[in-house]
Amino acid sequence: MQRPPRILLAGGGTGGHVYPAIAIANAIEEIAPDAAIVFAGTRDRMEWEKVPQAGYDIRPITVSGIQRRLTVENLKFPFKLAKGMIDSFRLVGDFDPDVAVGTGGYVSGPVLLAATLRARPLVLQEQNAYAGLTNKLLSRRAAQVHIAFEEARDYIPNAPCILSGNPTRRTLQTADRTAAREHFDVPEEATLLLLTGGSLGSQALNDAMEAYYRDFLDEHEDAHILWQCGARYYDALSERVDRGERMHLMKFIDRMDWAYAATDLALCRAGAITCSELMVTRTPSILVPSPNVTEDHQTKNARSMEKGDAPAPTPRATSRTACSRLPAGGRVQRRTRERLGIDRSRTRRVMRVA
Repeated sequence: MQRPPRILLAGGGTGGHVYPAIAIANAIEEIAPDAAIVFAGTRDRMEWEKVPQAGYDIRPITVSGIQRRLTVENLKFPFKLAKGMIDSFRLVGDFDPDVAVGTGGYVSGPVLLAATLRARPLVLQEQNAYAGLTNKLLSRRAAQVHIAFEEARDYIPNAPCILSGNPTRRTLQTADRTAAREHFDVPEEATLLLLTGGSLGSQALNDAMEAYYRDFLDEHEDAHILWQCGARYYDALSERVDRGERMHLMKFIDRMDWAYAATDLALCRAGAITCSELMVTRTPSILVPSPNVTEDHQTKNARSMEKGDAPAPTPRATSRTACSRLPAGGRVQRRTRERLGIDRSRTRRVMRVA
């Protein structure tokens, strides 16, 4: 009797790596309900909490990234990498996967390398328009490399690329606006601005919104702000921000499907998963690419969205200029999804993997 498929998923550190891996696992379970699925992750990053919450087993790998400047942590890097490889070889040997799937992040490197050295097929998922270092290094060993942006081919030209889009949760397509507004305590007739700097938050966006939110709410009496600030910034902002009934400050939004359903305009970073979720939900957006990411890949993501007629992105804005460009004068003009004339074929491309 043939055994059920065994899938090893490696990806973590931020929501941009964790949630695609979970979406892939969910899709695998729909196709093969008896599949054995195990995640590899690090104990001190968000996957250690989010993966078990999604109902999956996760095994620990000791690994960390290398800093761009000389630090004490960098001196520990070779030892952590060696430990990570030992952990990874042990995991691959014990679990004996039929295929290893990587969605990026520090943990994916040693796990996927161990898998390929044990002759296990690799499948990579590259979320960004600019391919990350781990995927560049492993792409020639991969059976498939799934990309979300056509531009990624330029950075891994000899890889077996498949344009399949980023995995996103299915509920993004079905979330009900009325239920979503009830969840966040936002009136149906209000105009809602969503601010998010990604799963970990953005200090620059937080600082800019802190400087502008009072003026924005004063000018727009019907407006509410749903602000995901990040866990590390939440306590300090809670003390400084006036949390009236129209300000909804949250350290993390678990139900981003409801957040998009409730939102009229999003002000956010241009991480790959954020871009995909904006396209799936067709949410009007002002994008503020982070300047602190490898090879400025968030700007490349935003430019790709712009070329594809995605939802009103405004790439290359700084945090403060983006806030200053929020609709001003009288009521915020509602720009509903139906009035944006978005390319539906591009939206379907993003949804296909999920």
